[in-house]
Amino acid sequence: MPVIIDIESVAVNVDTTESNGLYPIREVSRLTGINPVTLRAWERRYGFIEPKRTNSGHRLYSLTDIETVRRVQGWIERGVSVSKVGELLARGTPAISQHEGVQSTEYREWQLQISAALSAFNEAQLERLYGQIFSSYPPEVVFQDILMPLWHQLSKTRDEFGRTSEWLLLDGFLRGRVLHRLQFQLQGASASTCVVVVALPDLCRELELLVTGLLLSRADRVIRVLPMGQPLDELALVCEKIQPAGVVVFAQRALSTAHHRRLLKLGQTLDCPTLLAGEAANVAQPALCDSSIGCLGHDARVMSQRLDAELKGHVAF
Repeated sequence: MPVIIDIESVAVNVDTTESNGLYPIREVSRLTGINPVTLRAWERRYGFIEPKRTNSGHRLYSLTDIETVRRVQGWIERGVSVSKVGELLARGTPAISQHEGVQSTEYREWQLQISAALSAFNEAQLERLYGQIFSSYPPEVVFQDILMPLWHQLSKTRDEFGRTSEWLLLDGFLRGRVLHRLQFQLQGASASTCVVVVALPDLCRELELLVTGLLLSRADRVIRVLPMGQPLDELALVCEKIQPAGVVVFAQRALSTAHHRRLLKLGQTLDCPTLLAGEAANVAQPALCDSSIGCLGHDARVMSQRLDAELKGHVAF
């Protein structure tokens, strides 16, 4: 059987285009999880995106194009037919999007209501809003587009008088609810695939770790989130008992040289795939491309897809 090579996916110099804020089709495919054939179809048949072209005819996508791809993806996953998505985009109707920093007016209104409940220290109202949000959106939107951006915003101002108490209320509330959901999925789990999620020391907060574990959990995949402070040099012993299909190491801040060495050493000691998730994964990916460590990124949908590929033994990057 002849091997078909997608020339456009390999021909563009990524370093040159990304420095100009433009991305080749293979990078857009990696970032969004949408294959190049589908991206071209969306362009030709529906006109969702209009990438620029190099002199040789290769497509180059802007950040706006990438966000449009994510919006199309969000509507399709909500059950909207692809032929109807163009109308929604033309009207500027908010779609489900995991791209951080992009929030619809609808999401902002929820955040304002939560902020009011925090200012009043009204935990009962906070509980009601949390339930309403979860009944309206999937978990990745609840956390990535609504709750965690607000949590991060309050975290940046928590040194201001009064803000500390509000942030602590939200942080404690969310940690309790996420822990409950993680425990519930463990108790009712019938899946044979288990994945361990562990923090890289000093590079994330507990809530960020717990939310990542929750967003990676599925009916066919049990997630075991190890406590903050778990010694990495004892992880091989833990894995010997649990026998996970993979280990996801989570970090939100960039890895130092020492962290990088530690991660590589960890990958050599474990008998299952070792993967890096969080903001640090995007920064560290070039340095880890020739190692045994896979990079999952930080977007929930992309992380889950890449984890699937790694656990199935496929090359995801």
